[in-house]
Amino acid sequence: MKNYKKNSALASAALVAFLITTGCHHKEAAAPPPPPPPAETAPAPTANITVTPNSIAPGQSAVLNWTTTNATDVSIDGIGAVETSGTKTVSPTETATYHLVARGDGGSTDATATLTVTQPPPPPAAPQQLTEAEFEQNVKPIFFDYDAYSVRPDAQAVISQDASFLQSHPDAKILIAGYCDDRGSSEYNLALGQNRANAAKTALTQAGIDASRIRTISYGKEKQFCTEQNESCWQQNRRAQFSLDQ
Repeated sequence: MKNYKKNSALASAALVAFLITTGCHHKEAAAPPPPPPPAETAPAPTANITVTPNSIAPGQSAVLNWTTTNATDVSIDGIGAVETSGTKTVSPTETATYHLVARGDGGSTDATATLTVTQPPPPPAAPQQLTEAEFEQNVKPIFFDYDAYSVRPDAQAVISQDASFLQSHPDAKILIAGYCDDRGSSEYNLALGQNRANAAKTALTQAGIDASRIRTISYGKEKQFCTEQNESCWQQNRRAQFSLDQ
């Protein structure tokens, strides 16, 4: 009986040992393969465009200058396909913006440059033509004493007003005519009339009117404003008369 139990225990022990041995030699599962490396991404293109100078007048020109990287197709609006880098002379008639687009395996990008074309100012308006009537209304004659050609104090105020008006019409040319009353010889009065015209011219130039705008003439006693034989009438004839010199 003892031997049977002993043999049974030995058999059990052998079975346990077998099972343990069999379990220890079980083949482990293989590890999964590593994932493949990621595919390389193409670099994105870059673009830059400038214009020199960036402001011109009509008829002038400027130079476009552009550079790109990682681009295979480059174009500029209004110009078309261009090299990936380069220059071009442009001469627009009005302000223009140059838009560059660069494309490549890594995508696309763009850049712009603006060239300003400055327009000339409009021509100044033509000065309003001064009429003879307007001239006579604003430029008054001056009068002289008998047998004299110096400018009297009361005439200085008239000269000042005349000069002010003439300064506001710088394109007007002035004719000053010297007159005399009918007393004395024609030769004497022609000389006296010239002196009176010259005295009026000097007074105007001293008041600021350019002497190149003024021409003088003497009519002496040949042209009379009044023909009565009295002092009031003679005074009207002793004058320097201003008019537009056409």
